[in-house]
Amino acid sequence: MPADAGPKTMTILHRRRFVLAAGAAAALGASLAAPAARAQAARPAPVRAPRLRPGDTVALVNPSAAVFERAPYEIAAETLRALGLEVREAPHLRARRGPFAGTDAERAGDINAMFADPRVRGLLALTGGSGGARMLPGVDYALLARNPKFLGGFSDLTALINAVHARTGLVTFHCPLGVSEWNEFSIRHWRGAVMQAEALLLANPPDRGDAIVPRGERITTLRGGRARGHLVGGNLTVFAGLAGSGYWPALDGAVLFLEDVNEYLYRIDRALATLRLAGALERLAGVVLGAFTNCTPGDGGYGSLTLDEIFDDYFGPLGIPVYAGASFGHIKRKFTLPVGLDVEIDADAGTLRYLQPAVL
Repeated sequence: MPADAGPKTMTILHRRRFVLAAGAAAALGASLAAPAARAQAARPAPVRAPRLRPGDTVALVNPSAAVFERAPYEIAAETLRALGLEVREAPHLRARRGPFAGTDAERAGDINAMFADPRVRGLLALTGGSGGARMLPGVDYALLARNPKFLGGFSDLTALINAVHARTGLVTFHCPLGVSEWNEFSIRHWRGAVMQAEALLLANPPDRGDAIVPRGERITTLRGGRARGHLVGGNLTVFAGLAGSGYWPALDGAVLFLEDVNEYLYRIDRALATLRLAGALERLAGVVLGAFTNCTPGDGGYGSLTLDEIFDDYFGPLGIPVYAGASFGHIKRKFTLPVGLDVEIDADAGTLRYLQPAVL
């Protein structure tokens, strides 16, 4: 302050400082509250795409990582044809930029182009990997809303299928990728959801092989009861990466489903902490946990929390139905889960039921 400033000047300066300080405090408060506010985003009215029928054309798209060998493209195309569908490759399906299947603009452009093409009835992602969140701003969500179609994939596709539902209301699908193993279990659930328009009841396969009790695909009830809500989620670390953005789906009253692969346990803990800090967990109606494949403590051994302890810490205090071990994630036999559809879970029985068909 100048040495010759008079009382009036000093008063004005003090007022300005007070206003600036108050404004800064308000801005800080708003920024701190913003993630929780965004977690309460209004849920769009759900939009169901027409079912896929034999002879329909499905486009193979690749919003995430590049595929470097020829065989996966051939296997994915042969799989769709074996399901009775025709196949179209998106223009940049085989592109590559670093680890990604082309530039962000190319990958988003393929999504836009395939939704705009009236000959294409659905889109299936070839593979996951990483990079899907990078291209979300390039997707033309108004175009997608005008042309509802089947859109499916899992793992890194968690970003796209949740963003599309959040922005358009379209029910999308957490389902096998083109390069996944399409076994009888996975095909039955995919066809039932996407081609036959069934209101499915999803329950783990009952077989136990030649063991006296089942050892794999076991259901663990963390807290019993039933809950209804719209289904959102997917890969935990990818989903947590959307926190607070305009691509995060509405979470109030939702049933959240989560899975992951190849993550150290401290990263699982950190991703769940992100969801809790964003105000997401306290708004849920229920939680379904799938496979957390090869999620280990790493070289440090069990100086870390166990996966059971992490789940207990985050989901135990919620007071809502929660069960673990459902058949989805990076495992061979997969459910097809409709993002945005109303479902009911029974945490004691370990089941999830569509409350209506996911397609028309």
